[in-house]
Amino acid sequence: MAIMEASPSATLKLLVPKAPFLLKTALWHTLSLSPTSSKWDLKTELTVKMLRQMMGPNSKPDTITNMQRLTTKDPGVKGKIWISKVNINPPEEDALREMLFKAIEDMREGKGEGDVYTKPAAVPLYAEWTGYRDLADDKSSEPTGLSESDKYAALMKETTSKVTILYFHGGAMYLLDPTTYRPQTSKLAKVTGGRVFSVRYRLSPQNPFPAALLDALTAYLTLLYPPPGAPHDPVPAKEIVFAGDSAGGMLSTALLQLLLQIHRSSPTSGTLPTTTFHGKSVSIPLPAGVALFSPWLDVTRSLPSVESHAHYDYLPPPSVAPKVRPLPCEAWPTDPPRSDIYCEDSAMLHPLVSPLAAKDWRGSPPLFFSLGEEMLRDEGAVTAQRVAKQGGKVVWREFEAMPHVFGFMFEWLGESKLSVDEFAAFCKSVVGNGQVESSGQFIKAKTLVKGPRDLSTLTDLGDEKVDELMREAHKRLEKKHGDGSVEAKPKPML
Repeated sequence: MAIMEASPSATLKLLVPKAPFLLKTALWHTLSLSPTSSKWDLKTELTVKMLRQMMGPNSKPDTITNMQRLTTKDPGVKGKIWISKVNINPPEEDALREMLFKAIEDMREGKGEGDVYTKPAAVPLYAEWTGYRDLADDKSSEPTGLSESDKYAALMKETTSKVTILYFHGGAMYLLDPTTYRPQTSKLAKVTGGRVFSVRYRLSPQNPFPAALLDALTAYLTLLYPPPGAPHDPVPAKEIVFAGDSAGGMLSTALLQLLLQIHRSSPTSGTLPTTTFHGKSVSIPLPAGVALFSPWLDVTRSLPSVESHAHYDYLPPPSVAPKVRPLPCEAWPTDPPRSDIYCEDSAMLHPLVSPLAAKDWRGSPPLFFSLGEEMLRDEGAVTAQRVAKQGGKVVWREFEAMPHVFGFMFEWLGESKLSVDEFAAFCKSVVGNGQVESSGQFIKAKTLVKGPRDLSTLTDLGDEKVDELMREAHKRLEKKHGDGSVEAKPKPML
């Protein structure tokens, strides 16, 4: 996948060779000859087709390190947004690390099969408090002469609700950054009236599983129990919503599963589990809810929709992905080599790596799903159906013909506005009174007509079939990598 600089010259260089392709796409759409012309407007059609070209097998290859450099470059703070940067030293004790490692071991299916991960060190946490700056305009610069604490105080003065969003960005676990997600997080702050704590978790392949999950757990405890240097007061768990898109949705869901496992393993039934954090004994409650945009829940990409729904998406399906290979660099391939960019091969089916593999969702707080008829649709449907079947509250919003993370990628669409508004309603509900009713909806393209969706029949994929498909996909990936028939490759930008 080629990632281009966002300069006018780079954009022109990209578009000029594609002019005949774009003209043909526009003509077919106008004449209603495109299979998606009845579902998408012309701008969406052109954008999806261009993204497919940029991510497909004919794209110009690049290195992982260069893609990371481009997608983590700080664009600065500009517009209707408050940003307060936070740097927190890691706790001196190892309690969180040991708690994470114990959960990983306890949740492994194949005991005694060898290590499935490398134990990461605790590192300083960088995050950004993000809020909506109402009196600014789109060209306003960040105010000068303010400390980070001053900026946080100004941000808090403009919040109108108690919603606190712990946000994890997308990017297939190896791309992007809170600095490049500021437009998205500021939008979520605006629609909820709350604030967003956007976390810089460690990226793969340099920092494979469970480094990012340790960072996520540390970020949650930092909200609950502010360490020295944090500008915020303690945030009650009942006011915190985990949220993320794509890979960030996977990290949000893995963090939830980790907390559920910690609760399941608590030696004292009926009381909250505890740990030591920055020298203090603290309890570990569950958040108010978890909100997911197009979550990526299966690193093996094994379920049918990853191929059958490709016509509504821009991501390359697994049948095309082997042809999309980055150039070698110091980060990739790894030494020793592995087939997956995020984790060791033996960990791909672990529930904290692929939350699709998690079976036990009892005690979960409410979950919100917003996704299209996209390639990742099935893994979201299986997970939502499991949670609902076990008595959890699920709000399911499926948008006809919409691609991956459409709410952020295609902001001009009515579907995108509705998706974000539904997210805001969920957050305000779980934080406001702690109550939310399960509901499923299928939203028609263009008209936005809502129809009911039965949460018990989101998919006919049962647990045994899902396990079988994941194991088969895992074996294929290991075999292809092991015999050298397919070079190790990262996932597209999820």
